Amino acid sequence: MNSEILKRVISSIILIPLSIFIIVNGSILFTLFLILCFLICIYEWYKMVNKISIFSIGVIYLILSFISIYIIREDSNLSYYYVLLILCICVATDIGGYIFGKIFKGPKLTKLSPNKTYSGMLGSYFFALTSILIILNIKFIYTPFNFTLNLVLLVICTSTVSQFGDLTISFFKRFFKVKDTGNIIPGHGGLLDRVDGMIFAFPFSYLVISLDLIDIYK
Repeated sequence: MNSEILKRVISSIILIPLSIFIIVNGSILFTLFLILCFLICIYEWYKMVNKISIFSIGVIYLILSFISIYIIREDSNLSYYYVLLILCICVATDIGGYIFGKIFKGPKLTKLSPNKTYSGMLGSYFFALTSILIILNIKFIYTPFNFTLNLVLLVICTSTVSQFGDLTISFFKRFFKVKDTGNIIPGHGGLLDRVDGMIFAFPFSYLVISLDLIDIYK
């Protein structure tokens, strides 16, 4: 295991449980956590782009994205279960794409991000669906969801949007000729590098549920 992968693993082991604890705990801690993440993302976006118009659009979108996360967490019908569900889908999508892309390689998915492959895309779907299925079948973990066709559809759609978010930020990084949006997370780069899929997936998933497009409780 090379040093970069080791740093990535250690960072994940620390950050994922910490994030879950803050999300579940809620209250002022969750609010402060969101504000901190928002400010870091704004700063990294500012450092990456050099056009006021693009920066402004990004800020507006980030505001809407983080507000959607806050609303989901504070909604008594969704609460932290739904936040964790989307978080799990996005993390699994990221991990699956990385692992399958490294192992199977194959044809490139798009010129926007030359490291993305079709095998990675399939790996993202596979890991997202598998992780949710495993979690829902762990007896000592309570979840209000069941592994139904509607939930599968939500997982696939959310994973797709998360991958789109990843590609979008990758496009901007290539356009502005930067490798990472920052270096705040060892082995991962910037925070925006890690939440690129989430900032697209959360608003999308919230709209899907709030508009009753997919009823995951059925």
